[in-house]
Amino acid sequence: MSEPASTQIESPCVLICQIHQESGHCHGCGRTIDEIMQWTSLTSPMRSAIMDELPARMEKLPRGERRVTRRQRLRQQGT
Repeated sequence: MSEPASTQIESPCVLICQIHQESGHCHGCGRTIDEIMQWTSLTSPMRSAIMDELPARMEKLPRGERRVTRRQRLRQQGT
């Protein structure tokens, strides 16, 4: 069952959309391509389950130099 269109859906996206070739996870948010594509059609509990897994996924991704996202810059300016 999907949520009403007026409901704002939480997203882990940080606007760094680069997929790690070996793991298949996004360097920015940790989701797979399938999870990204299906995000708005997933139920809230399904999204929450994925969100719970993301920190562990991100820890496994190789750490390289990551650019500062627009969202991060805006947050820094607000503080």
